[in-house]
Amino acid sequence: MHNSGHQAITKASQTSSNPIQSNPMTLFLSLPQLSPQNIHIHTHTHHHRSLRLKPQASLPLSSNPPQSNQSSSHSKTGVIVIGAGLAGLAAATHLNSQNIPFLLLEASDAVGGRVRTDFLDGFLLDRGFQIFITAYPEAQKLLNYQALNLQKFYSGAQVYYDGKLHTVANPLRHIWDSLNSLQNPIGSLLDKLLIASNIIRVLTKSDEEIITSNEIPTIDLLRKTGFSDSIVGRFFRPFFGGIFFDKELETSSRLFDFIFKCLALGDNALPANGIAAIPQQLGDKLPPGSILFNSKVVSIDFDGSESESPPSLRLENGDVLRSELGVIVAVEEPEALMLLRETKPNPKPVRTTVCLYFSADRTQVPVREPVLFLNGSGKGIVNNMFFATNVAPSYGPPDKALISVSLIGMFEDMSDYDLTAEVVQELSGWFGEPIVRLWRHLRTYRIGYAQPNQCPPTDLMKNPRVGSGVYVCGDYLTSATFDGALVSGRRAVEALLRDRVWVSTSA
Repeated sequence: MHNSGHQAITKASQTSSNPIQSNPMTLFLSLPQLSPQNIHIHTHTHHHRSLRLKPQASLPLSSNPPQSNQSSSHSKTGVIVIGAGLAGLAAATHLNSQNIPFLLLEASDAVGGRVRTDFLDGFLLDRGFQIFITAYPEAQKLLNYQALNLQKFYSGAQVYYDGKLHTVANPLRHIWDSLNSLQNPIGSLLDKLLIASNIIRVLTKSDEEIITSNEIPTIDLLRKTGFSDSIVGRFFRPFFGGIFFDKELETSSRLFDFIFKCLALGDNALPANGIAAIPQQLGDKLPPGSILFNSKVVSIDFDGSESESPPSLRLENGDVLRSELGVIVAVEEPEALMLLRETKPNPKPVRTTVCLYFSADRTQVPVREPVLFLNGSGKGIVNNMFFATNVAPSYGPPDKALISVSLIGMFEDMSDYDLTAEVVQELSGWFGEPIVRLWRHLRTYRIGYAQPNQCPPTDLMKNPRVGSGVYVCGDYLTSATFDGALVSGRRAVEALLRDRVWVSTSA
C-alpha cells in the first residue's frame, strides 16, 4: 500500500476532474493495497473517444496541503521516511509519538500510496478493490474507527453458480442464513461444518503463532483440511482469490489464517468517505509541515568515511537531505530494491488486478443488501463485484448507484472497450440484460502492483534493518494487508530506536 513515485497514465473523457476537498476526508481481507505508478485509469464517452490527461489528484491532506519543496530548510533532520503510504504513515506516527523529529517525503501529491480514492461526477472511486477489516489488531491501535464512519458489508457472500445466486453466510453472524444455506450447492454439509471448525482453529492461535507457523500454499491447506472441490472452486477461489489477487490460491497459509481470523472477529467495511480516509486520518495527525509532497527520492548515498552515519538522500529536483538518526524506506519492494541498489534473485511475479466502475439509477439496482457477489461458476473474467452504494450510500450521488467489478490479472491483450463489453455481457447473465445494459461505464483501473506475492516461502518477521541507519517497511515484509503495512512501519521505528540506544550507550 505504498507509493512508488512514478505517475499513473490517465485517459479521461473529461477535461478536468476536481479532487475531493471535503473535511475531514473528502478511501484492507487486505484489500489491498494501489500504486500510482502502476495504475492506468481509463474512462469512456458514449462514442468511445479518449483524451490523455495528466493524472488527477486524489486527496490532499486537509491540515498539510501539498507544498513546494522547502528542502533547503530541511537539509538536516532526525529521521527521514521515504513514502507516505500506510507503512510510512505508521512509521511517522510512531516517531511523532516518541517526539523524534522526522520528515516524511512523498513522491506524489497526497498520502496513501496504493490506498487512494478519486472523485468523479459525485462518485467515490477507490483505486481498485479494497476492503477494510475492523478486526485488524494494529489498525485498532492506530485508527479512530468512529471518525472513519465505517459502513459494513453483510458477513458472507452471494455466489453466482449454475445460473443462480446462492448465499454463503458467516455462521457466527447470521445463524439462520447459515442454516438455510446448508442445502445449497456451494459446498456440502461437511464443508460448512469444516468452515465452523476452521474458525475455531484460527481463533485459538495468537497472531504471532499464525505469522510464524509452518506454511503451505492456501490451496494445499484447504485440501488437507478436507474441503471439497466444489466449495474450493465456488467459494474459496473467488473469495480469497479476490483478497490475494491470486486465483490459484498459492498464497501462504499464514496469510489465509490471519485474514480468516480477522474475518471471524470483525466486519468487512468501507469508510464513508472512501478508502483513502484511512491514510488521510493518519496524515492529518502529523505535525504541519512534516510531509513534503512531490518530493521523489532518486538515490540513497552512504558516506564512506563514516560507515556508522546515516546516509544522505538526493531528490529528483537535485536537493540533498541528510538524516541525523536514520532513514526508513517505506516504498514498494521494487522501488526499495532500486533505491538500495539491491537485486532479488528469482523475484516472484507481483499480484495485478483490473477494477471497473459503473453507475446506474438507484431505483434500478437489483438488490439492496450490502453484500459481496462472487463468481463461483468457474467461467468468465469477473471475479467479484458489489454495489458500493448499498454498502456506503456516500459513494455516489443521492439518486445514483456505484457498481464495482474486480478482475484478477491485467488482461493486457484486451482493450478497455472490449473489457467493459465483456463484463457487461457476463453480468447480464447474473442480473438480467435489461438491467445491466443501462449501466454507464465510469472508469477502469489497471493496477500493475496490487499486492506483493506472498507464496511460500515467506518471512513475515524479517528484520527491518538493511544497513547502517537504514530500515525498510512495507506490506511485503509482513502480511500483505492494511494491517501488515501498519505493523511494518512500527517495527522499522522500533529497530531504529534499538540501534540508536545501542549507539548512544556504547559511545
